[in-house]
Amino acid sequence: MTQEADRLARAIAAIDAANAGDPETIEVRGEVRPKEQAHAEMMTEWVRRLDADASDAQLIAARAHHLRRWSIPRASYPEGRPGYLRWRTALKKQHAEEVGEILTHEGYEPDVIELVQHIVRKDGLKTDAIVQTHEDALCLVFLETQLLDLARDQGDDKTVDIIRKTVVKMSEQGIGAALALDLPAEAVALISRAMASTEQA
Repeated sequence: MTQEADRLARAIAAIDAANAGDPETIEVRGEVRPKEQAHAEMMTEWVRRLDADASDAQLIAARAHHLRRWSIPRASYPEGRPGYLRWRTALKKQHAEEVGEILTHEGYEPDVIELVQHIVRKDGLKTDAIVQTHEDALCLVFLETQLLDLARDQGDDKTVDIIRKTVVKMSEQGIGAALALDLPAEAVALISRAMASTEQA
């Protein structure tokens, strides 16, 4: 293993160790795992699939996209959209700061750390290609893992609306990957409804 590959492996391991503390679990591919740890691995896989030339900074950002997300509960901010947006802003700031601490410990250069934080905060979404790839991967993990639970909790109509809002954040490449997902029939039907309503809008 090269020195650079070894450093990347250490950084990924540190992020995984931090995410292993997630009290919420999720079943992925037949295995119950800490939610954010499992999601981070899936994010990394999707970034690799969407960008065969993904840099170490992109892979680290994928792994740390929701680093210790549970430590700032949604309930710690007021209900409603303004409270939600404040919560999301606080999360992005925390994720960026905490991954920065890990990368500094592993000896990463300031410009690499800044790029990882730029991606994690999703600065330049829709204009920065690597940030868009990151967003596409995030949306794909959401579609893969949360649709049916969301439908049971929110109902089909609300879920379709959420999918529609998700799709408009994605690139054409990301949408193509979404349409090719191997999902249960109920999830496929929800995505199809959302896509049809998006095209009509």
